[in-house]
Amino acid sequence: MDSKTTGIVAYITWIGLVIALVMGDREGAKFHINQALVIWLAGLLGIIPCVGWIWGIFCFVCAVMGCISAINGEEKEVPLLGKIKLLK
Repeated sequence: MDSKTTGIVAYITWIGLVIALVMGDREGAKFHINQALVIWLAGLLGIIPCVGWIWGIFCFVCAVMGCISAINGEEKEVPLLGKIKLLK
């Protein structure tokens, strides 16, 4: 997969993130793979009642924003979570 496709697939689901890490152009799409990983890990806090539901919606919106950014070929950070780097 090329870097654009890898970036898009990373945002789709957990399975897409794993596929992007294993089969995709990891160096070309490192920015989007990192963002998707941070968004999905932060989304785990969505299981907390009340506040977690709002956080889950926020993470979903961030995933959509990141996917749109990957489709456009841009490296635009998502709000609040974009500065967190888990992959080097």
